[in-house]
Amino acid sequence: MSENRGLPDPPDPDGSPAALVEESQADERLVLSSDRLFGDRREIEIHHQSTVYRLRLTKAGKLILTK
Repeated sequence: MSENRGLPDPPDPDGSPAALVEESQADERLVLSSDRLFGDRREIEIHHQSTVYRLRLTKAGKLILTK
């Protein structure tokens, strides 16, 4: 893991975090690729305020978010 706030290191040869995150020019949303976010993992943790959420990738390719 790098300085990407707990996100996995980007697999790009130059190590650029820009490959992990894109900003939509239209409405300034942050766009994350689930492939890059999960890497070779099936589950990640998201810390929001004082709660930990788990985001899981199912065998069918669906996302499940739980507390």
